[in-house]
Amino acid sequence: MGQLGMGEIAVIFIIALLVFGPRKLPELGKSLGKGLREFKKATNELKSSWEDQVRDIDKEVSMTKKDMRDIGKDIENSIKGDTPRPNRGAAPTPATEETAPAAKSPADVASTVSPSAGPTIETPAEPEEKSAEKLS
Repeated sequence: MGQLGMGEIAVIFIIALLVFGPRKLPELGKSLGKGLREFKKATNELKSSWEDQVRDIDKEVSMTKKDMRDIGKDIENSIKGDTPRPNRGAAPTPATEETAPAAKSPADVASTVSPSAGPTIETPAEPEEKSAEKLS
């Protein structure tokens, strides 16, 4: 199916003239033009909206790629022993021996507790007046 030639257009015009009549043909052409304009307008709006959405998604993807590259570089640096660069959104670094509280070994804990001393349970002492009232 190629382009319509002048002869085909004339045949279509004559058939439309016979079917719709000379009075309805201008109205039909006007409404057809309006319909095509509205269709083009809606198509352009849809295309514009689609392009905006794709642009927003591309922006998010590029930001995520950059963040992933930065995290990869930080991991690489930490594996090599270098200090990691500060990075927004990066996970906190694990505590080192210098910053972590010293854990006591079981021997240290055992030496502070005497073997003969059992656990002590402290109960709040009742005043003597309340005890006397309960008895009576």
